Amino acid sequence: MARIEKKTKRYPSDLTDEEWSSIEGLLPQPAKRGRKRTTDLREVVNAIRYMVRSGCEWRMLPVHFPPWQTVYWWFRRFVRLLLFRTIHDLAVMVDRERAGREASPSAGVLDSQSVKAPLAAERGYCAAKKVVGRKRHIAVDTDGRLLMVNLTTADISDSAGAQPILDAIRKRWPWVKHLFADGAYDRRQLLDKAAYLDFVIEVIRRLDSEPGFKVVPRRWVVERSFGWMTRFRRLVRDYERRLDVSEAMIFIAMGSLLIRRISHP
Repeated sequence: MARIEKKTKRYPSDLTDEEWSSIEGLLPQPAKRGRKRTTDLREVVNAIRYMVRSGCEWRMLPVHFPPWQTVYWWFRRFVRLLLFRTIHDLAVMVDRERAGREASPSAGVLDSQSVKAPLAAERGYCAAKKVVGRKRHIAVDTDGRLLMVNLTTADISDSAGAQPILDAIRKRWPWVKHLFADGAYDRRQLLDKAAYLDFVIEVIRRLDSEPGFKVVPRRWVVERSFGWMTRFRRLVRDYERRLDVSEAMIFIAMGSLLIRRISHP
């Protein structure tokens, strides 16, 4: 990390030259007609990554970046283009191939996380975690790379929130066949839908009879992924009013980790 910080020369969250070269071709190209673009998109991406990592507000972006109104305008355009999700998914496949695995995973792990959402337009109460806010339903591969995320109010059960994930995985990651989950996903409606979509959900239960902390096979992977998310202060709580913006923040964070891992092995 110290070596990478020297390359950025400003903030640790800034893109290095190697990272920028890997995503530059995916960004919107300048129009051939009309007024020439004056905004440096690399600085826009740096500003967005800085905000997600540090947790600051839009209006509190440092003066080294473009005006926050410009950064926000480009951010909204990137969200509409699904740019952050595209960069993240491509990074997932590249990182899997770099690790000697197939680009598309064949197995995954399901879990959810309840977080406070003080500014959300709609919130719910999670009785299990005693949290008022939103719930992040995610699926990761067996190494912890994010595959799919579904955001709901916190009062939605794990099994209900996982059903849209099954539909999305079947379209985006068609080779996934086996999913691991905890006892909260052992529900007839979810299992029936999984069977209809040609999934096999293996429920791994925790052994409460054993004293002390025990690492539960497979399930610890997704818990580590939640830990990676909370390294980014913007994700410690859900500060966004809109679900699509909140989802984009997650893909920015997880994509940043993968791009740095790929560019600086």
